[in-house]
Amino acid sequence: MTCEPGTPAPDLMALISGAAVAQAIFVAAKLGIADLLREGPASAAALAAAAGVHAPSLDRVMRALAGIGVFAFDADGRFALTPLSDRLRSDAPGSLRAYAIMNGERWVWQSWGAIEHSVRTGRPAFEHVFGARLFDYYTANPEAGRVSAAALDSLSAADNAAVVAAYRFPASGVVVDIGGGQGSLLAAILAAHPDLRGVLVERPAVIDLARTAIAAAGLADRCDLLAGDFFAEVAVRGDVYLMKKVIHDWDDDDARAILSHCRAAMPASARLLLVEHVLPEANQPSPARWLDLLMLVYTGGRERTAADYASLLAAAGLRLERVIPTASRITVIEARPIADAARAI
Repeated sequence: MTCEPGTPAPDLMALISGAAVAQAIFVAAKLGIADLLREGPASAAALAAAAGVHAPSLDRVMRALAGIGVFAFDADGRFALTPLSDRLRSDAPGSLRAYAIMNGERWVWQSWGAIEHSVRTGRPAFEHVFGARLFDYYTANPEAGRVSAAALDSLSAADNAAVVAAYRFPASGVVVDIGGGQGSLLAAILAAHPDLRGVLVERPAVIDLARTAIAAAGLADRCDLLAGDFFAEVAVRGDVYLMKKVIHDWDDDDARAILSHCRAAMPASARLLLVEHVLPEANQPSPARWLDLLMLVYTGGRERTAADYASLLAAAGLRLERVIPTASRITVIEARPIADAARAI
């Protein structure tokens, strides 16, 4: 980790202890402690009774978290919310509860614990620990898939609003969202552009979740749901093709294959939008560098620079047109088909 000139270096002991902090926040999030404190301060005994856990042990976790400002501890021996733990409430704007839970669950936690395997071999620690690729594991363990989908959706609202504000979508036509999860970004785009139609392409197991979400958004009549596999083909024509945090899940060979299948489906006038974190070219501090490590241990993918994306796109017959920053940490990368590029892999 690098620091800006003139700023103090992080305390090494605090960084080493970060794993314990993450797990303590995880258990508080999973037990819904912030929701239990919504109406006011409460003792560890009262919280433990409501959560169905061992009171003395919960008291120890809560005191540790209060010591770093996640919760407050008053003179009467009660715990209360702080601005940090307020975002662990399930109903808080910008809630991070679902994300804190996912990061503490064993399929993420044990992947981080085996990071040495990834550094020694270049292969995902997840596969080493669980014996399967991540998305195959989700198919076999739907509860893990549900928890992870909820975590990613909890981060989506701000990113989706930023993308809609930063990019000028056409007034009409079809937006094809490839690998778009439950369709939250596509729903935000359609809500802001009433003459657009949408197609969501996802794995069959995700389509069922997406159907409920799209209907709840009141967009069922404007959005088609298509079960598909972007490693086989993208069998739908549109005006804008969209992939949010898809390419970063895959290594370069798989990423080129996905982009090539998308290119094969695209009309000459269409455009492709990749919504991703973009690494700075210089070695500047960036949250994306930690996400890059998660991709190393979890999926085998990676975060990339703008130049990396330009190279991947060109290999798939696409030309990078613009890199558009947003009000969020996310970036919109716009590409168009290269006119004389082959339309098949």
